[in-house]
Amino acid sequence: MVEFTLPKNSVVQPGKEHLSEKQGGNIKRVEIYRWDPDSGENPRMDVYEIDLDTCGPMTLDAIIKIKNEIDSTLAFRRSCREGVCGSCAMNINGKNTLACTKAIEDLDGPIRIYPLPHMEVIKDLVPDMTHFYAQYASIKPWIETQTPAPADRERLQSVEDRSKLDGLYECILCACCSTSCPSYWWNSDRYLGPAILLQAYRWIVDSRDENTGERLDDLEDPFKLYRCHTIMACTDTCPKGLNPAKAIAEIKKHLVERQ
Repeated sequence: MVEFTLPKNSVVQPGKEHLSEKQGGNIKRVEIYRWDPDSGENPRMDVYEIDLDTCGPMTLDAIIKIKNEIDSTLAFRRSCREGVCGSCAMNINGKNTLACTKAIEDLDGPIRIYPLPHMEVIKDLVPDMTHFYAQYASIKPWIETQTPAPADRERLQSVEDRSKLDGLYECILCACCSTSCPSYWWNSDRYLGPAILLQAYRWIVDSRDENTGERLDDLEDPFKLYRCHTIMACTDTCPKGLNPAKAIAEIKKHLVERQ
């Protein structure tokens, strides 16, 4: 479970209660973090009650229902609704996950929803991902080569080499893992975090890439890589079932083996 931490100098105050007009029935209580930094007000928790008999099965369905039928001022991100874009990553009942794949029936009691922890909040459930994406760009997430491309075909790799990318290419950059990592909370200005390091390893082990040495040189840094203390929070929270901690360990192994 990830403890949600508020932005600096903020205090949660009592929010509004948006109660369902329907009495009885299959009612679910949803508590949502609300904050507009431009308003000058403190963050608050607003309470909503929704009828699950008229709501889809996922947490994102509940949030959309609240936005459409109860409170149009609620801000959040969403796109694919299929767990492949990462847009709706948020902290739900203490754990970072995707709202579109988190079933309401799996959540006991009230649903408590916060933005991803330890990131600046743009509004409500929308975190500022600018720094996270800048870190992703810094690891050069594309194939780098020294030799000319074949004239009559793509750069190919064996089935065995391709299998090395399994468990890496599936990352959707939702940032659930990085924002569950205490080392990233305190050192995100220099530590790349589990999501970016998993992506870095994806290119290090790609047999078509010819700049492995340069990639490893760039990561051999006390903060970029070695702030990881292998507490496994990243692996525990990944909504895609990936293992960023293992990828980080493999990068460290590559650095040792080349010495």
